[in-house]
Amino acid sequence: MYKLLLACFLAAASLNNATACLNGETKSLKDGTFLYSDDFGKVPHGHTFNSAEEFEKAVVNMDSLYRLKKDISYLSDKGLLLILLKRYDEAINLYLEVEKIRPRRYSTASNLGTAYELAGNNEQALFWIKKAVGINPHSHQRSEWIHVNILETKIKGAAANVSSEALIGTDFGKAAEPSTTLNRNALAKLHEALYYQLNERVSFIKTPDPIVAQLLFD
Repeated sequence: MYKLLLACFLAAASLNNATACLNGETKSLKDGTFLYSDDFGKVPHGHTFNSAEEFEKAVVNMDSLYRLKKDISYLSDKGLLLILLKRYDEAINLYLEVEKIRPRRYSTASNLGTAYELAGNNEQALFWIKKAVGINPHSHQRSEWIHVNILETKIKGAAANVSSEALIGTDFGKAAEPSTTLNRNALAKLHEALYYQLNERVSFIKTPDPIVAQLLFD
């Protein structure tokens, strides 16, 4: 991330200025439950989540709302809450049921991929993330190709080449000043995708993590 930021600065100072300012963003669920907030700067710091106590209350509320309205979105939101509460097996089972009720929902596939990865099943995580990309390649700021590369690297285990080339399809050299063949537009898109993925990963992944470390270095 640091090398990419410097490369962006060298390509266009205006791009660096755009990423320097802080911009807050919040996410709430369908019933109004506050999920998290973000403060955006040059380096991603992850989400600031609501309390586990509030999430537990929201799980109960989602069940009630689904029984009342039969809106599948409430079940989907319940699954997301279960993931945040680290109840991964429950989340997986719920999303598999949602998939039977309403097949090919992007959020189902994406959240199943996340739940499987956090539960340690990278093969199933890769299957569902690829399925999510097939349903909607534009979601998550077109960044899920990085997620796919991360999972493929994790599946290889000790034999994996944890490198910029393997994770983001390019590198910036070994010199103090980064070099790249990417143009300004490509650098901007890569920066946006990498920032998004890192902001998600640092919210959930425990340190030390060599993949996150490599991506932060990039």
